[in-house]
Amino acid sequence: MPEQDLRELYIDELKDLYNAENQLVKALPKMAKAATSDELRSGFEEHLEQTKGHVQRLEQIFEMLGESPKGKKCKGMEGLVEEGSEMIDEDFEGNVKDAGLIGAAQRVEHYEIAGYGTVKAFAQRLGENEHVELLEQTLQEEKDTDEKLTRLAEQINSQATAEAEESDEQDEAKQHNTKRVSTSSKSKRRVA
Repeated sequence: MPEQDLRELYIDELKDLYNAENQLVKALPKMAKAATSDELRSGFEEHLEQTKGHVQRLEQIFEMLGESPKGKKCKGMEGLVEEGSEMIDEDFEGNVKDAGLIGAAQRVEHYEIAGYGTVKAFAQRLGENEHVELLEQTLQEEKDTDEKLTRLAEQINSQATAEAEESDEQDEAKQHNTKRVSTSSKSKRRVA
């Protein structure tokens, strides 16, 4: 009986991932459009194609199980996608906006890595070796995407910091000039 319960849980978790991946298929084009970095935009577009492949792999597994992939809403992904949408709508610009988008994308990747790791372990325990191979492919792609995002974040965060420092220096220069003008106006009034 416990193995039957594990199989039901396995199918339930697969349905959750299937819905999560389909939510991402809809969200990734919006993230790509919001990205200001060409490299980040193309990364989102590339991951969209991978995500479509993840959906197909899950459909293969459901076909092997004789089950329908539909019937479950992934609330965790729904929340992560909502956070990503909020980041898109924020007033941040340039590298700062891209840094926020990368953060949102990495939260999604970590969620997926956890989900695929879990179902892969269930598939191994249930002796579903064909499923394990398909799930491992997707799990590795999710990990690779996370690593790419980390490398890109290092570059973009550095650029965002440089932009912020430059902006601070410009603000300080403006304040200094304003004080000089104000001081010189007072001096002229005293002389008159």
